[in-house]
Amino acid sequence: ALMALILSLAGGAAMAAPGSSFVDFSHGSQGWEGMQPADGIGGSGIDTGMGNGAPALRTVIENFGISFSNSSNQSYLGDYSKLGSVTIGIDVLASSIRFFNQEVSRQMVVELRDYGNTPQGMPYTSVWYDLGTIDYTKGWQHLSVTIGDTTSSALPNGWGGYGSSDDAAGPHLPSGRSFADVLSSVDELVFTTYVPGYMYGFTDYNVAVDNISVSAVSAVPEPSTYAMLLGGLG
Repeated sequence: ALMALILSLAGGAAMAAPGSSFVDFSHGSQGWEGMQPADGIGGSGIDTGMGNGAPALRTVIENFGISFSNSSNQSYLGDYSKLGSVTIGIDVLASSIRFFNQEVSRQMVVELRDYGNTPQGMPYTSVWYDLGTIDYTKGWQHLSVTIGDTTSSALPNGWGGYGSSDDAAGPHLPSGRSFADVLSSVDELVFTTYVPGYMYGFTDYNVAVDNISVSAVSAVPEPSTYAMLLGGLG
C-alpha cells in the first residue's frame, strides 16, 4: 500500500503541468477561441449542427489565415518537458476554403508558444509542426503528432522553430533557445493555417475543429523523487 501511494504521488508530481485533456465542446469552449473579424462579418463560435458526434468550434471568416488557440486552460499549458511523451490531436472539417472563388487547400499547423524570453521586437518564441493538408474534399479528418522526447534539445524530425529576429534563412529559434526550452514554458497552444515563413492572400474560410486532445505520459520519476516522498511519508 505504501509503494502504491509513493507511485501515485510521484505520478501526480510529474503531471503537474499539462496532463491528458480532451474537449469536444459539449461543455463549452474550455478556453478554446477562434478568430473574430474586425468588420463584424462572420466569426467563431460553437456550432451544434456540424456533426462529428458533438458540437464543434467553427470559424467563418475572410482573412489571410485562421487560428484556434488556448491561452487560459492550464490543462494545455505549462511545462511539457515534465512529460515523458505527449500526443496532441485535433479533428478538422474544412467545409470550404476559397481563394479568388476557387477551392484551395491549406496546411494545419500546431504551434506551442512561449511569450517570455523572446528577442526584442518578436511576439513570441515557438516550436511548430505541420499536421497536414485540409480542404473541402476530405470531410472530418483527425490530425495528430507525438513528441516522443519532450526534453530533446534539438528539434525533432519535422518540427520547426520561430522567434529569431534574423529570419533570412527562414523562421528558426533564437540563438541559445532549444526545443525543450520552449516546451518547458508553453503559454499558448495554437492550431493554425499560418505556417511560419509563408504568406497568403485574403481567403474565405469555413472551418470547424473538434475533439482536441493532449494525451500525456508522465516521465519516470528520478530515484531522488522516491527518496523525498519516503522522507515526507516518514
